[in-house]
Formats: sequence, structure tokens, C-alpha cells
Amino acid sequence: MKKIMLTILAFSIFTACAQQANVEIMPEEVQIKTALLAAPNDKKEGAMVYGYSKEGEVVILRKGTNDLVCIADNPYNKGIQAACYFKELDSFMNRGRELKKEGVDAMEIRKMRGEEVASGKLKMPEAPSMMYIYYGSEEAYDKKQGVLKDGQFRYVIYTPFATAESTGLPLKPHAKGMPWLMDPGTHRAHIMIGPN
Repeated sequence: MKKIMLTILAFSIFTACAQQANVEIMPEEVQIKTALLAAPNDKKEGAMVYGYSKEGEVVILRKGTNDLVCIADNPYNKGIQAACYFKELDSFMNRGRELKKEGVDAMEIRKMRGEEVASGKLKMPEAPSMMYIYYGSEEAYDKKQGVLKDGQFRYVIYTPFATAESTGLPLKPHAKGMPWLMDPGTHRAHIMIGPN
């Protein structure tokens, strides 16, 4: 039984490494253009941009001059997704990326960041903070131009510890495109606004 388990583990590691080896990292200029698809027009020029090195590490591709931080599509995930967020969220987002790099799973990351916010080690913005997400299919993505033909926006407004009672927002949408509150009462409480 032990040999079978070791064989399965070795195969899983080999498969994961093989998949990473086959991932195509886009040139920096394409990553930057793709990341900025999520940014409002008046913020594109001065936004800071994160992307991926040839080794698959998250790196700064461009320093910013305004209050917006963007991140290029993660080549290890299915589909295409670019995101931009208010710079006050950067420490929260960076902490999530650090923990993911260490191999921590999503639920544990949520728990650990919550504990760090509660202890004061990790700061969340006091005011509502915007995040823009632009996403679509790989089939509609032009890798040479960094253009996504079927892209849609999803908007997220982080409002730490907000509740339905403190905002008047529902906890589920009852119509397309309406705002609703996700993870109420927690450090990661946020207003979701999906595509129409």
C-alpha cells in the first residue's frame, strides 16, 4: 500500500511539473497590455503592473504612478483573467500570493489572512476599495496582441466586516448585474457586481 501511495504521489508531482513546463509565459509587453484590460481608461497609463517571469514567479513588470495595481493573467489557470485593484489592497493580495507560493490551499489562506488581520499584522483598507476583473475564454484571446474578444467585467468592492445589516445589501443577487454582499462580517467582506 505504501508503494502504491508513493507511486501516486510521484506521478502527481511529475504531472504538475510537466504541466508547468508546458505553460507559455507571454512577453512582458503582452502581459502588461493584458493586465491593463481590467483598468479604467483614466488609470491605465499610471497603473503598477505585476506579471510572470519566465520561471513563473510573480514579478513587477512596471512601476506605477497612481493608486491602481494590475496583475496579468495567471498562465497556470484556465481561461484569461486580468485584475486591477486599489493600491491599499496590495499587502492583502501579496500575502495571498506568498502563501499560495508556499503551497497553502485557498481555505487555509483565507483563515491565515483572517487571523493576521485580527492580530493587526495584516492591514485592510478602512474605506471601501475597488477591484476590477476582466475575464474570458482562451479561445478568444490574441496572444500576440494581448486582446480578449469575449471579455466581461466583474466588479468587487472590498468592505471589511460589512454586513447585510450595515449596508442594506442582499447576500445573494436576485437579478443579473445587481450588487450583493459576499463573506459578510469577515475581513474579506466584499460587494460583488457581476456582468449583466
